[in-house]
Amino acid sequence: MINMKLKELEIAAQKFRQTDEMPVLFLGHGSPMNAIEENEFVAGFRNCAKGIQKPAAILVISAHWETKGTFVTAMERPRTIHDFGGFPKSLFDVQYPAPGSPALAFEIKKNVKKTQIGFDTAWGLDHGAWSVVKHLFPLADVPVIEMSIDYAQDARYHYDLAKELVSLRSKGVLIIGSGNMVHNLGLVAWDKLDKDSFGFDWALEASEKMKKFILSGDHKSLINFRSQGKAFDLAIPSPEHYLPLIYSLALMESKDEITIFNDKAVAGSLTMTSIKIDKG
Repeated sequence: MINMKLKELEIAAQKFRQTDEMPVLFLGHGSPMNAIEENEFVAGFRNCAKGIQKPAAILVISAHWETKGTFVTAMERPRTIHDFGGFPKSLFDVQYPAPGSPALAFEIKKNVKKTQIGFDTAWGLDHGAWSVVKHLFPLADVPVIEMSIDYAQDARYHYDLAKELVSLRSKGVLIIGSGNMVHNLGLVAWDKLDKDSFGFDWALEASEKMKKFILSGDHKSLINFRSQGKAFDLAIPSPEHYLPLIYSLALMESKDEITIFNDKAVAGSLTMTSIKIDKG
């Protein structure tokens, strides 16, 4: 159970007062090794953080937390989850001891009308969250919570749900979708892992179409990703890494501009493409 009573949470949530509108990010998180390696993608994450005012809190929608129903982490001290295998001990040794924010969890529950938001005190921060957020805020001094992805719902549902989070942008909350636009682990070219940039034809085709839809504001085509042909089907064999993009795009407003960065294919069937949505 949450340590704070509901009345205390309501009072604590009042700290999320009106601020300048925060940007929204979608980060292609790729391999967990990006948490400890120095490479161009990590540099891209750090560069992206420049100019972002220190948030009151961070909300991450991670590809690596799927549930039946929608939940938000509501513990005061989320654990660092090492939800992977086969990597060096140095990666498992990484801790990201950012505080949680039961108050933000309450604020989200209060604002969302589309579905019942459940409080979770068992999950923590999976690598979809901490492996990228640690490069944005290395001091781990900003509260971080996660929202789960309801695997039983389609992309339109998630887009509409994300729309109900837009007011958080004006309350000092940085919202991050963490996944990969093109993500097919079953077709990874393991012999091309060390190549600077390599994508199969279908991966590059899907990536270019996605970017075209993103930059033109054609969210409908991105929501209806199962109607975009074989390249999209191969790029998105399952939707969990793609849906965080849908959350981020749903939070875009008319005055916002999009910056694309880390725009490279890796190992044939993955792209690290990331976007920053910010006022022009």
